[in-house]
Amino acid sequence: MVTSVKTAISMQEELFKEVNRLAGEMNISRSKLFVMAVQEYIKKNETQNLLSQINKAFSDFSDSDEIKVHSKMRQKQAKNLESESW
Repeated sequence: MVTSVKTAISMQEELFKEVNRLAGEMNISRSKLFVMAVQEYIKKNETQNLLSQINKAFSDFSDSDEIKVHSKMRQKQAKNLESESW
C-alpha cells in the first residue's frame, strides 16, 4: 500500500497560475502535476549523476602500458587490412 503525505509549498503567484493552467489543460490535479514534475526531475537528476560517473570513469588518461598496447593493436589491424582484398 502506497502512503501519501500532504505538504505545503510557497511559490510566486505567476508560477501558481501557470501550474493551475497546465493542470487544467492536462485534466489532472495540481498535486498530480507536482508529483509528475518531481518524478521527472528525480529521473533527470539520476541520469545526470550516472552520466557524470561514466564520464569520470573514462576521463583518466592512458598509462604507458595502455598506449603501447593500443599502438601494437593499431599496427596489427593496419597489417591485417593491407592483406584484405577490397
